[in-house]
Parts: sequence; structure tokens; C-alpha cells
Amino acid sequence: MRRRYRKSLRVKRKKPIYKNGVFWITIFFFLVSGGIFYLLFLSPFFQIREIKISGAASSNEKVSSEQILSQVQAKIEQKLLFFTTRSIILVNLKQIKKEILEKFPQIAEVYFKIKFPAILELEIEERKPFAIFNFEENYFFIDKKGVIFEEVSEDEFTLPKIKNSLLTEKPKLGERVIDEELISKILKISSELENLKVKIVEVKIVSDERINIKTSQDWEIYFDPNKDLSWQLTKLKVDLENLIPFERRKDLEYIDLRFGDSAPFKYRTPPTLHPPAEAGP
Repeated sequence: MRRRYRKSLRVKRKKPIYKNGVFWITIFFFLVSGGIFYLLFLSPFFQIREIKISGAASSNEKVSSEQILSQVQAKIEQKLLFFTTRSIILVNLKQIKKEILEKFPQIAEVYFKIKFPAILELEIEERKPFAIFNFEENYFFIDKKGVIFEEVSEDEFTLPKIKNSLLTEKPKLGERVIDEELISKILKISSELENLKVKIVEVKIVSDERINIKTSQDWEIYFDPNKDLSWQLTKLKVDLENLIPFERRKDLEYIDLRFGDSAPFKYRTPPTLHPPAEAGP
């Protein structure tokens, strides 16, 4: 007889999920992640509670601390999933700075300091005018970086004027209209002329190779900003101290410092010649 054998089938019972180590590791991971997420982004501990603003803007009439505060507050509140947060961790300081500088051309720089856990400090550096930039019938304050930042009236201030003949379109506030290096050279010229008791009323950038300085006595000085400025100023000093009497400065038309070792000058009118006195009897 043939014997029949049956294979015994054993059913393996599934292990309960709560007895699975991977399950508890996953739960632990989510709990820790959720806790960190809550702590950093939703808990009151890291929520910005105070914004402090220091610098000139705190008392400036044109850009007040209230205006800047409003701008910052609009940017620190954000949506995160289904939640609204003011977490200091999420604040995009680079973007806030960019928008403040775009909206307020009078501001030159914004410095941030974060005092954990919940204080954001801003230090505002305002632009200071050193001249009035003139484009056609438009007048602007210009700072030492060559940036115009406020439109003004022609006769409102006594600062010297600057014109840039190379500019063809009306500039916008916050735009650099003169290269910073060229501004630095103009400031050097201004300082030296002050020592020589010459007052500047207007600076005209005629070309890349020529700057005309108009003085308060209505005569001009021609500079080449691409050449040795110290040497040009030395030539000017020699002319004014040795060749041109102080009382005759008002009769000058120009002094040209652009070429070589010479500094030719021209009078508008020749010196007045008085007839010789008649001899006595």
C-alpha cells in the first residue's frame, strides 16, 4: 500500500505592530520632530515680541521710526502650514533690508541685531547731503556715495550744485548718478579749494576727462579726474599764490590744470591801467 503524506501547514501569526521596534522609533521621531517644530516656529518663546529701532530715523521728520516699524511688522508675520507665526527663526532679514532701502531712499544702510529669544533690533543710517544734484529743471540731495535721495527746490539750500552732462534721462530716487570714486575726487578738490579760500558753487562733469569747477567769484577751474589730482592741485596753488594777485581773482575767466606742467589762466578783462600822474610845475 502506498502511504500518503500530508504536509503540515503552519500559519505564522503576525506580530502586533506595537511590539515592532521600528514602529516606536517612528513614533519617537515624529514626536521629537513635532516638538522641535513647535518650539522653533510656534511656541511663544521664539515669537518676536519687540522691535527696537535706533539711529537718526527715530527722530527724522521724513522717515520716522513708525514708518519703518510698520514695514518690518508686515514682513515678520508669516504663514506656516495652517499656522500664523512671528518666529524670529524664520525672519528674512535680507529681504526686509532690501525692501526698506527701496521704499526709503533717504536711508543708506540698515543693520540688524537679534537678541534671542524675542527681540529684533534695527539700526538705521541715513544719507547725508553734501551737494545738490541738478538735472535740467530737477534738483536732488546727493550723498557722498553719489546717490540721489530727495527732491528739493533749487533755492531751498545753500549747498553747491553738481551737474552730470553724461546723464541723458531723469534719474530716480535711490539711484547712483555719479561714480563713488569720482565723488571722492570731487571731495578732495573741495577740501583743497577751501584751504585756498576758494568757494565752490557748482561742479559740472563735462566728460570722462573733464570737470569744471565754478567758484563763487564766477571763474572756473578745469580738472582731468583721470590724471594725477595732487599735481593738478599743486599747480593751482602755485598760480593762486604766486601768479594771480588775490584782488585779481574776481577778474579771472578760468584756470586750466589738465595738461602737463603748466596751468594756463585767462582774465575776462585786462587789468585797469591808470594814466601816469602829470608832473608838477
